Amino acid sequence: MKKLALLILSIFTIGFIQAQTKKSKNMKKKILFVVTSHDKKGSTGEETGYYLGEVAHPWEVLHKAGYEIDFVSPKGGTPPVDGFDLKDPVNKEFWENKEYKNKIDHSLKPSQVNPNEYSTIFYAGGHGAMWDFADNTELSSIASKIYENGGIVAGVCHGPAGLVNIKLNSGKYLVDGKKINAFTNEEESEVQLTNVVPFLLEDKLKERGAKFEKSGLWQNHVVNDQRVITGQNPQSAKSVGEAILKELNK
Repeated sequence: MKKLALLILSIFTIGFIQAQTKKSKNMKKKILFVVTSHDKKGSTGEETGYYLGEVAHPWEVLHKAGYEIDFVSPKGGTPPVDGFDLKDPVNKEFWENKEYKNKIDHSLKPSQVNPNEYSTIFYAGGHGAMWDFADNTELSSIASKIYENGGIVAGVCHGPAGLVNIKLNSGKYLVDGKKINAFTNEEESEVQLTNVVPFLLEDKLKERGAKFEKSGLWQNHVVNDQRVITGQNPQSAKSVGEAILKELNK
């Protein structure tokens, strides 16, 4: 009887371990959205922040696919918002989602983030990103670790400003030799901020060795090269979310 009891216990234990292993494999790692803490366009006095549609549209795609999303900003807390258009039903859905509105209004500080919890880091745009993404070494380190762990680094519009100083363990820049896409020089000129932003994003990415791709003004353009996914402008935001999801499903 004792042997039988031990055998049953052993079978139960093995079954439990297998079930837990299967459960852990099926659990989806979280996604980290980065939003700017900067609220002014240089010396113009004009307000800026993260661009609402560039958060809401990728959020909708990934949230509906069952992924949990966290938010981080350089300063933490409530980040400034730009492009506040609630006539856009997706923007409205995000803004009125109590759980996620609370999450973004209480964004994490980089020091509170454990990179091992995330499958993806996504840098949302908005002109504010040009002032506080590139030189944030904590965010660059988080992104590098996620990528080196086999994860995805993504950005849209001005969000790829966060990619310009990310270095890998090899010492190479993340974007070096990869096809990359972001807000173009022509688009910056079109919004008359060429001489306001601290640097031109297209030029800086090229300096870092990126193979910069682009389409015409305000055209949807997204590229994925070796788990680095980038989109050109607000019109590309949903497509970036879809490209992230496609990569996660591989």
